[in-house]
Amino acid sequence: MCLAVSGGLLLSMLTPASAMAQSGSIYYVCPGNVFTNTLSAKEAAQKGCKAKEATEPTTISGPKARTASAAPSGAGAESKVDRSEQKARDSDAKRILSDELNKAQGELDALKKEYNNGQPERRGDERNYQKYLDRTADLKASITRKEADVAAIKRELGKLD
Repeated sequence: MCLAVSGGLLLSMLTPASAMAQSGSIYYVCPGNVFTNTLSAKEAAQKGCKAKEATEPTTISGPKARTASAAPSGAGAESKVDRSEQKARDSDAKRILSDELNKAQGELDALKKEYNNGQPERRGDERNYQKYLDRTADLKASITRKEADVAAIKRELGKLD
C-alpha cells in the first residue's frame, strides 16, 4: 500500500504539468522568441524553453447599444426641419461654396501666372539653379493641389443643384 501511495503521489506530481500543457494553461517560451504549448515538459527542458502560465485575457465591454426610441438626434430629427429653413440653408451653402470657388480659382490663376508654363522668373535668391528647380517643382505641386480643390468645390456645388 505504501508503494501504491508513493506511486500515486509520484504520478500526481508528474501529471499536473503535462495535463496543464495539454489544456493550454501552460505554454513555453523557447529560444528565438518562439511561443508554444505543444511541447511536453521534457521536450521543453531539452530545448531550453521556460514554462509560463497562461492568464485569462482581459475583456472590456463595449458601449451599450442604443434603442431606436433613444435616438433624439438621429435621422428623425432632420425630417422635422421646415422646408423654408432648408431652402435658406441650401442657398447659404451655395453662396459659401461659390465664394470658396472664386477664391480658389483666383489663387489657381495666380499660381499658373507665376509658374509661366514651367518657366517661372528667376529670383535674386536663386543663384543656385537647384533652388530654382525646387521652387518650380513646388509651384507645379501647388497648382495640382489647387486644381483638385477647385474640382472638389465644383462637385459639391453640383450636388446642391
